[in-house]
Amino acid sequence: MSGLDLRIDAGERVLLLGPSGAGKSTLLAALAGVLGGDEDGQAEGELLVAGRRPLEARGLAGLVLQDPDAQMIMARAGDDTAFGPENLALPRGEIWHRVARAQRAVGLHLDFDRETHRLSGGQKQRLALAGVLAMRPELLLLDEPTANLDPEGAIEVRDAVAAVLRDTGATAVIVEHRVELWWELATRVVVLDPAGGLLADTTPERAVGELAAELSARGVWLPGRRLAAAPIPTPSATSALTPSVSAPAPAASTESARRDGGSPLLSARGLAVARQRGTSVQAGIDLDLAAGEVLAITGPNGVGKSTLALTLAGLLPPEGGELVAHPDLADGAAPAPWRWRSRQLLTRIGAVFQNPEHQFLGSTVRAELAIGPSELRRPRAEIEARVDELLERLHLAPLAAASPFSLSGGQKRRLSVATALATRPRILVLDEPTFGQDATGWRELVALLDEVREAGSAVVAVTHDRELIAALGARELRLDGGADAVQAADTGVRS
Repeated sequence: MSGLDLRIDAGERVLLLGPSGAGKSTLLAALAGVLGGDEDGQAEGELLVAGRRPLEARGLAGLVLQDPDAQMIMARAGDDTAFGPENLALPRGEIWHRVARAQRAVGLHLDFDRETHRLSGGQKQRLALAGVLAMRPELLLLDEPTANLDPEGAIEVRDAVAAVLRDTGATAVIVEHRVELWWELATRVVVLDPAGGLLADTTPERAVGELAAELSARGVWLPGRRLAAAPIPTPSATSALTPSVSAPAPAASTESARRDGGSPLLSARGLAVARQRGTSVQAGIDLDLAAGEVLAITGPNGVGKSTLALTLAGLLPPEGGELVAHPDLADGAAPAPWRWRSRQLLTRIGAVFQNPEHQFLGSTVRAELAIGPSELRRPRAEIEARVDELLERLHLAPLAAASPFSLSGGQKRRLSVATALATRPRILVLDEPTFGQDATGWRELVALLDEVREAGSAVVAVTHDRELIAALGARELRLDGGADAVQAADTGVRS
């Protein structure tokens, strides 16, 4: 981000938009006073918050990071929310009054002693927001505050933010790809240009009016303009998406794959799943996954969606019941996926974690994409061809020499999907695959996943993205109950 001239007045509610990599998160970090030094980035020009340099204005601004894991500090939920008010040296009684009120406002109905590492991604996101709201900052900076939340939870969080802004008169700068959710709250729309400066600084009405066509063409989300990907030709034999094991003929749709008897790959009967042994978050799951179909796992936050995905991916052992890989998937290996070695998993089941950084190993984007194929001992020319194709398709080629950890949130997500695709797995398991994507990135990801399905692989996606489900014609498995219900029963708090 460079060449930016911008003034935000007190009480404004700014929706900060722009293509992936335009610098939205960087600007929020600068405003919060946490940008500086070789590790965090460099700044030039002048930036003032309430007339002071951001470092001198700390305490006035509250920042909710794109990655809630990076914002958790304490081991228990109550202490984590209290951390900010404690640093403001508030009286103890006032601190815990604010903690209770902030957690209630964001719909986080947990015992204060709940261990933070046991929370789901959506619960962590609520916790991060609660910690900032408890500080009652004059400037509220929100970076994708609802990205991992179910639709009901996203509305609850939006309403909590609106109430705080109404009660305190605070200023807000909000980065969000779920623009419909925040559009009515915004008084101003600012769109960053990846080349520097601004694409637009306007009203919400003008953004969806005379500027709509131009902004949409630049990959900027606008209300009512989330479109499915255009049809993509069946990939060639040399495509990086073609499974490494011979697959059945491509299916025209998920329904036809099941109707025509696509090869069965994975089956569960009475499956129970858990992150910690002895503590099931879901049980009694029956499902069959066939080649050439898409399964969407949906449901409220905290019900075990990610845990189920990790179990199906062979990364967690079942807590109970059966999980069996059929011969077409096992290909000579044992029928229990969780017993497979990492090299056996590479071509059979590829996993994309909810937090992309948890699976990065390479020093550069190019090196990251080459790890899987190299582990399979593919010829160097074949590895380079796969990597080049994925870099181009996911708009990561200009970043090939960059560190994976230096990318924007949306770019990290695309890279994590690409690393799984690089080994051509028969099953692709993704946790929130469209997180942080601008319109261009979203359409390309949808097109890629559709190609994977067309090539005969199965796709499992944990998602709250209804448009993704519709675009891929996915079969839906909805989970209910789970961890939140158990916790509510334990504490006597109704969720």
